[in-house]
Amino acid sequence: MAYALGAGSRRELAGVHPRLIAVAERAIVLTTQDFAVHDGLRTEAEQRDYVKRGVSKTMASKHMRQADGYGHAVDLVPFINGKLRWEWPAIYPIVLAVKRAAAELGVDLRWGGTWQSVRDLPDDIAGIRKAQIAIGRFDDGPHFEMAR
Repeated sequence: MAYALGAGSRRELAGVHPRLIAVAERAIVLTTQDFAVHDGLRTEAEQRDYVKRGVSKTMASKHMRQADGYGHAVDLVPFINGKLRWEWPAIYPIVLAVKRAAAELGVDLRWGGTWQSVRDLPDDIAGIRKAQIAIGRFDDGPHFEMAR
């Protein structure tokens, strides 16, 4: 089944770097798991609130406007039965789709589930889970950010 980004996802992509938008647009076509863009560009007030609530750990988030004027991060959250769901089994197919899309488009991204470049991740879900266990990282599964 082919998925497409909805109107809400497109609104969240406003102000995000065009190369990262291209990866999200390609990944939604490649994925076996529907997703929505939950967060793209954030204002300083939004980020401050996220830090205050413990949703984010830093004010230096790549979701905020960077020197080039764009946000450099997106959160791609699984969309299941009409709801956003932060569940690892549903996140992994999105990671694989983003990895493939980023490779096709030549965009270097880091994934929040391991904070590694997506190009360095294994090419299968079992391998990705094993890599997470090996480094002890299960942080921010829906988060993808430009590495530079």
